[in-house]
Amino acid sequence: MEVTVSRHAHFNAAHRLHNPNWNDDKNSDVFGKCNNPYYHGHNYELIVSVSGNINPETGYVVDMKWLADLIKSKIEDRFDHKNLNEETEEFKNLNPTAENIAVVIWDILRKEVENSLKLKVTLYETPRNFVEYSG
Repeated sequence: MEVTVSRHAHFNAAHRLHNPNWNDDKNSDVFGKCNNPYYHGHNYELIVSVSGNINPETGYVVDMKWLADLIKSKIEDRFDHKNLNEETEEFKNLNPTAENIAVVIWDILRKEVENSLKLKVTLYETPRNFVEYSG
């Protein structure tokens, strides 16, 4: 029987959506206000879901404290109150769109979650705009 458990977390970060191969007009046309050369920020809401069978010895799919600690150490501590373009290696050469941020978070966490378990990342950039990634 497969069960999904989820942990809700958040972090605040600034970014600029920009393609260095395009001129200013094209960047402005495609990314609009998100291309502000002085950056802008979001209060990101993150939901990390892990699916798998319940361990008969513990009654858990995964220990929620372990999942909370993992998200804090690998994601929140890494991205919270950062300028993603300037202060993180992951986005030095990768446009920090919500889609790319979700994939990067999934890639980081996937290394830590047992392969027998499914992993899904849901990232809210605003209360109405969110992306989901499951690998």
